[in-house]
Amino acid sequence: MPQARRKVPYSGKKKKDQLLQKRQLKGSQKYLRTRSDDGETTEDNELTVRKLMMRSQGSGGGGNRNANRYNLCFYQESKKEMERLKLEGLKPYAPATPKQREIDARFYDGYDFPIRPEWNYDMDKATLDRNENKYFREYVEQLQKRQKEENKELSLFELNLETWRQLWRVLELSDILLIIVDVRYSTLMFPPSLYDYIVNKIGKHAILILNKVDLVAPEVVVAWRSYFRETYPGLPVVIFASNPQQSKKGTQQSRRLNYKRGIEGVHNIFKECQKIVQSEVDLTGWEQKILEDMETDNAFLETENETVVEKTVDEAESTMPHESDGRKREKYYKGILTLGCVGFPNVGKSSLINALKGRKVVSVSRTPGHTKHFQTIFLTNLVRLCDCPGLVFPSSTSKYLQVLLGSFPISQLQVPYRSIQLMAEHLDLPKILKIHLPEDYDEWSPVAISDAWAFKRGFIVAKSARPDRYRAANHLLRSCV
Repeated sequence: MPQARRKVPYSGKKKKDQLLQKRQLKGSQKYLRTRSDDGETTEDNELTVRKLMMRSQGSGGGGNRNANRYNLCFYQESKKEMERLKLEGLKPYAPATPKQREIDARFYDGYDFPIRPEWNYDMDKATLDRNENKYFREYVEQLQKRQKEENKELSLFELNLETWRQLWRVLELSDILLIIVDVRYSTLMFPPSLYDYIVNKIGKHAILILNKVDLVAPEVVVAWRSYFRETYPGLPVVIFASNPQQSKKGTQQSRRLNYKRGIEGVHNIFKECQKIVQSEVDLTGWEQKILEDMETDNAFLETENETVVEKTVDEAESTMPHESDGRKREKYYKGILTLGCVGFPNVGKSSLINALKGRKVVSVSRTPGHTKHFQTIFLTNLVRLCDCPGLVFPSSTSKYLQVLLGSFPISQLQVPYRSIQLMAEHLDLPKILKIHLPEDYDEWSPVAISDAWAFKRGFIVAKSARPDRYRAANHLLRSCV
C-alpha cells in the first residue's frame, strides 16, 4: 500500500492563480478581474465585477443547477475609491438649484443595449453559446473603451449574460411589450434604445406604463404623461397604481381590495391592446375577466403560499414556434396575444402582473433582482403575460443615484454617504426627519445626518456606544425606494 504523502500548504494566492488560469482556459471575459492579496485590483484603471449572491426564491429545482446563475452582476469599487467616499461624506453639502433638479433623457445619449446576435435553429447549443458570449464580451469591452477615451461616466449595468438572454427571449416571444417605469424617475428608467429597437428594428408594438402613480402628486403624473406623448408620438401611455406595500396589511378582505385598486389601470391596458390587435385576436375573454374582477371585490384573497408561477420556463419555450429564422416569430402565434413586461428592477412589474391576473401569482419584493428568470402566466386561454427580470441598462447615470432609483441593492452598498448626499441636496432632510445637528459637527454633512438619525432611532453600536451611522444611512435609503 503506498505511503500517504505529506500535505503541502496551498496559499490563497496560488488558489487565485489557479482560478484565473481556469477562467482563461474557458475563455473568460476580460472584464472579470481577480484581486491581488492586498485587496487592490491588478490595474488601477481596471474595474472589478462582483456577482451579488442572493438567496434563491425558487422552490428548489434540480441539484445540478447553478443557484447563482441569474444573480445580478455589477462593477465594484476599489479600496481607494471607498476611502475617498468616506472622507467626502464628512464634507458639507449645498442644496441643489432648480436647474440641477431637472432631469431628461441625456443620460442615455450614445448608449444602446446588448441585442441577440443572429441565430437559427440549425445551430447547436455550443455554437450559439460561444457566439453570444463573444458578442457580449466585445460589447462590454467597447463600452469600457469609450468610457476611457471620452471620459464619460458609465453607470452600473447588468453584466450577467444570462439575464440579458431572458430579455432576448421575452422580446422574441411577445407581440406587445409593456415598458414599465417608476413615475418618480420616468426618463431615467426609459431607455430610448429599447423603444427604438422594439418599434423600428423588430416591428412590434410598445405600451408605456407609468407605475406607482399613487406615490406622487397628480400634476406630476399629468406632466410626465404629456412629456412622453410629445417626445414619442404614437406611444400609448397608461398610468397605474400597484400599492405593493399596502397589499400585506389588514384583513384578507382588505388585502384583496388592495389588489383590485389597479383594476382601472388594467382596463386601460386592455383598451390599448384592443386598439392594436383589433380583430386579429379575440379579447372578449379578457374583457369578461376584467368585468368579473370588478364585481368580486368581496372575495377572499388566496393564501400567501400560492404557487409563484403558473407556467414554467420550459413550458413557455416549448410553445415557441420553430422557424428557420430565430429572429422572427409568427404574429399572434396560435391566436394567442403575448404581452411582455420589461423594465428596470424594482419598478413594480410583479405587482402589475398580480393586478392583471386579479390575484397573487408572482412574489413581490423591494429588493432589486427578485425575479430571476422570465416566466409566463396565462390571463385567459388567448392572452398570456411574459415577465422579464429587471434589467439595468447602460447609461451615464451615477451609481449613487441608481441606489435611490432602486436599481442597486442597498444591502450591497459599501459606502452609503454619496447617496445620502443626493437625498439631502434635493430634500430638506433635517426638517423632514426632525433631527438636530450633533454636537461633534458644525455643519450638516451626509455623515452628520446619518449620526443624527442614528441617535433618534436608537441605532447604537453596543461595544462603543457610538451611533451606528451605516445602519442609519441604510435605513434612510430604504425609506426612499
